[in-house]
Amino acid sequence: MTGPQKRPMVQVAGIRGLQEAVMLARCGCTHLGFPLGPGVVEEDLPPDAAARVVQGLEQALGSRCPVCVAITYLADPEAIAALLDAAGMRAVQLHGHILPERVAELRALRPGLLLFKSLVVGRDAGLLETARAYAPYVDAFLTDTHDPVTGADGATGRTHDWSISRALVCSGPTPVILAGGLGPENVAEAIRRVQPAGVDAHTGLEDAAGRKDPDKVRRFVQTALLLLPNASA
Repeated sequence: MTGPQKRPMVQVAGIRGLQEAVMLARCGCTHLGFPLGPGVVEEDLPPDAAARVVQGLEQALGSRCPVCVAITYLADPEAIAALLDAAGMRAVQLHGHILPERVAELRALRPGLLLFKSLVVGRDAGLLETARAYAPYVDAFLTDTHDPVTGADGATGRTHDWSISRALVCSGPTPVILAGGLGPENVAEAIRRVQPAGVDAHTGLEDAAGRKDPDKVRRFVQTALLLLPNASA
């Protein structure tokens, strides 16, 4: 795995264009998340536009290019593979309802794929039992927040009960990426309490127009890279 077990992971999701992606990379983000396809709260870019961002990043940054992650609600392995091909990505965050056996099929279909499984606090019951079912097939879990008012899973701007994420961290060797309502003001406390392998932010780094704020991003990334448990690994 090239993700959380080898180095601290700081992912920012909701990429809207190449200029923003380059700014995030230069601020130190290790992973960039692109919500793609049906079911996401908001598809910021279609797959072909996301592919152009990936190509532009590789041209601009070379080996310093962050990992680009497709965030999808798709549940069919062939459809997920096709989405990844269209977007030019080799990493995926499975954010919807997908059976463990289907994740196993995806792993067999794409053995080198970097694969994260979202576990949504407030949506997914029995998270520890669920995690055990998926653990053989994924590189990391990402714990996010369900908003019961809007029905959104992620990109809610809301935190969840961090003790649940902490219990998942303590339950086994699979790395946990903490998401849900994180920003520069609370990421230090979140890391202290959960001790995750990485953190993920979306709306907490945006300005009133929905664009990533460079100052917020810099403060978030600097704090996370200083405090994550594996920062010196």
